[in-house]
Amino acid sequence: MATGIIGIFLPLLPTTIFFILAAGCFAKSNPRLENWILTHPKIGPSVIQWQEHKVIPKKAKIFAFTGLTFGYLMFLKMSHPTILLAVTVASSCAP
Repeated sequence: MATGIIGIFLPLLPTTIFFILAAGCFAKSNPRLENWILTHPKIGPSVIQWQEHKVIPKKAKIFAFTGLTFGYLMFLKMSHPTILLAVTVASSCAP
């Protein structure tokens, strides 16, 4: 769950998937925390959609794509990589 919270603020770290994982773990170990995730106004709807329909909401996909793109562009701007390294990093982020 902590990784999901950190992912809210860091563009390269996904958020939704960590909350989905946390809810699954808490279902077995701590129903109170699972309930907190499921009833949270920002986090809950995405997790419930995954549990019921096995889909990630379009909004979460857009945020993930935007974060990955921003992170990759920052990587290019800050490190000035060789073409080989730039292609390697880009291909490791591709679906």
